[in-house]
Amino acid sequence: MVLGLGSTQEQALFLGIPLSDLDTYPTIDLAIDSADEVDPYLNLVKGRGGSFLREKMVEGACKKFVVIVDKSKLVEYLGCSSLAMPVEIVPFCWKFTANELQILFEDSGCVAKLKTDCKGEPFVTDNGNYIVDLYLKKDMGDLQVACDAILRIAGVVEHGMFLDMATTVIAAGKLGSEFLYCKLTAQWDLGFFADKSLLQVDGTMRSGFL
Repeated sequence: MVLGLGSTQEQALFLGIPLSDLDTYPTIDLAIDSADEVDPYLNLVKGRGGSFLREKMVEGACKKFVVIVDKSKLVEYLGCSSLAMPVEIVPFCWKFTANELQILFEDSGCVAKLKTDCKGEPFVTDNGNYIVDLYLKKDMGDLQVACDAILRIAGVVEHGMFLDMATTVIAAGKLGSEFLYCKLTAQWDLGFFADKSLLQVDGTMRSGFL
């Protein structure tokens, strides 16, 4: 098992599961994780709990990345849930970096806020950094362009958008798993849908969520 989070390490050690890292296994067969948002193209937002850099490193090294969510995580576009879009930044002059991020997405009605802990102190990631949460009122446009622009800002370490990484998404509803999409076969398992008339398939993309 290759680790991404410290909490997972504690659980694995308790259960006697052998652990390793990317230095030893630079290519991984399978990763299974959740997500905070999933758009119709299987792009994800992760890290609202405060940890995503190490997850992105591990999941980026995987041949298959399976994402399991409930239907509330399915969104029209990333950021439309009005919840945070996390960006990990260095602590040095964090206000400057947060302001630059807010200006970058001012056309999307962005408000940038420093993530804090239960005591009101800056939340510190497992890498010793801060997190700025971006709250958006509109979509960011081309996500790849947006991601590149974020990473060009001095002080930014990584962002919580996982683009074109998930190979399979399983979404659950009140009755259990309601649908599954596998990018490797480029098709949705329609058996998971209650109303197939609401589904449109085009290549590797689905036009809307149920």
